[in-house]
Amino acid sequence: MSDNQEKFFDQVDRNINGFIDRLAEAIRIPSVSADPAREKDVQAMQTWLADKLKSHGVTIDPSPTEVPSLVLGRINGVEGSTKTVLVYCHYDVQPADAKGWAAQNADSPNPFSPTRIIKDNTDKLVGRGTTDDKGPVNGWLNVLEAHQKIDAKLPVNVRFLFEGTEEVGNEAFEPWITAESKRPNGFFANIDCVCITDNYWFNTRHPTLAYGLRGAALFTIEVTGAKDDLHSGMYGRMVHEPMTDLVQLLGKLVGTNGVITVPGVEELVPPPTEEETQKYRELDYTVDDLAQDTGAHVELSDDPVKLLMGRMRYPSLSIHNIEGGRQGTIIPRQLTGTFSLRLVPPQTPEKVAELVQDFLYKEFDKSGSRNSIKVDYKFGALPWIGDKDHWNFKAAYEATKAVYGKELAPYYVLEGGSVPLVFTLQDEIPGKPNVLLLPMGRSDDGAHSLSEKVDIINYIGGTKVYGAYLYEVAKQKTA
Repeated sequence: MSDNQEKFFDQVDRNINGFIDRLAEAIRIPSVSADPAREKDVQAMQTWLADKLKSHGVTIDPSPTEVPSLVLGRINGVEGSTKTVLVYCHYDVQPADAKGWAAQNADSPNPFSPTRIIKDNTDKLVGRGTTDDKGPVNGWLNVLEAHQKIDAKLPVNVRFLFEGTEEVGNEAFEPWITAESKRPNGFFANIDCVCITDNYWFNTRHPTLAYGLRGAALFTIEVTGAKDDLHSGMYGRMVHEPMTDLVQLLGKLVGTNGVITVPGVEELVPPPTEEETQKYRELDYTVDDLAQDTGAHVELSDDPVKLLMGRMRYPSLSIHNIEGGRQGTIIPRQLTGTFSLRLVPPQTPEKVAELVQDFLYKEFDKSGSRNSIKVDYKFGALPWIGDKDHWNFKAAYEATKAVYGKELAPYYVLEGGSVPLVFTLQDEIPGKPNVLLLPMGRSDDGAHSLSEKVDIINYIGGTKVYGAYLYEVAKQKTA
């Protein structure tokens, strides 16, 4: 470990309270991108972040007109730095129902007034965005500030790509990356590797590095019946009811055991080899880990290997909601159900969409209902597998080990979620740089939930990992 890296670690330890205070300051800005009434708060968070970056020596590029919510920053490392790391995070957050949050967080009843809670052997900051993704954003600010205070430059050049519409999506974002990547001296010129810090450990005690993500395919089923809602007392058992049709169709998609029952979908995935299964057995994961995350024993299996494969190796299908009904004993005239699949290689969204739509239309025809349906495939994303043998991953591995110790050397894992942006960064940036996902928080942080938190040990440990990662990148041989 270099002298500067040791000084960096020491400086982080000396400024823990200051780092917590700054994260709390960021949480107090309710940058909910999904709420039009919070647009000014999202803009305030953008300004806050740009100002903090500038105060730590980062040059801020103008935000593109196509994606005005972006914060683009760049800072050069020590003289002679030959590597440039692109860091991606987002600063917008999910909505948080005030009543629901207060009901679940007696010690921290306001999602945008964060509270540090120290009790029962825990030390955590509770608030919306603490782990997704303002904790990681502030982790990078911590890295910059700590180096500034020890009067040291970063070991490599860094570009910061911070997004303000991640939680709602922005159709212009990825096309902008593609166009900007074609500019000879654009923001993405001379990028050597990419580090995404918007993910989590797979349990509460062991660090991970993600080298793969499941893909996704989102669908809606619309069922239409009579010209108006009907009184169930007058018309029940006289007409085909859209709710009955929709519930039956949704129930045909997946079994209570989690297995997808659309013919051909599961069959696209080859069975695991014994060698592959053994790798899952070697991961430190238990049924209780899942119960701790969910707050109840609702697991599909008592075998942790099957649970992990359910998240990482197999596809899944989840039914999300039904819209269109209203309170009262009515027969709704029209309803829309939403469901999605998470996909694994070699599945593709297009092939799965073909199988799903064909299956639902045939099942509806067999039902004999005189209602009408429309099955729409909304969007999809391919599953992604990165190169975990690349020097970028080696740097992250050594950095994590340097912070948490050899006994907690990170596991290489596949994640169950989907991040379509990974393909754009990997395939469109010149040179096709390696992409990795480097987590800060734990599996039980409750991102998107009504009890989101980040453990202080992870917030500070993650800050150290980010800094150590830059030092390890500087040491890696690229040829």
